[in-house]
Amino acid sequence: MATGSLSSVPKRLRMVEDFSCTRCLEKNLTESADIYCEKCLRFYCKKCVILHSQFFTKHMTCGREDIKKWPVSKAVEDFLRKCEVHEDETLTQFCHDHSQLCCSACVGTIHRYLTHLYSFSY
Repeated sequence: MATGSLSSVPKRLRMVEDFSCTRCLEKNLTESADIYCEKCLRFYCKKCVILHSQFFTKHMTCGREDIKKWPVSKAVEDFLRKCEVHEDETLTQFCHDHSQLCCSACVGTIHRYLTHLYSFSY
């Protein structure tokens, strides 16, 4: 098993590993989520879930032990849509010749002479 601190992992990859509390994010705070509410479609930290549980007693929630039931976070979704070569670009096309997703900048440079490009939208 690998050991070490998160500081050795690039920030771009660390953000994919965790979920943030929705309520804390709205207050410009960063707190790790411990609970997901399927009814509210929101993530809650240990502190915020207390208030949520008081107001919404019948809502079904999932803890980290059921993390497979949690949806993909916005940060993960954004990360997966970004081009690895051009980090400011979103993947919008598929190059059949290279079996690779690519952005418009890649199409203009790496894939410009290929004929099997397919555009898509999210």
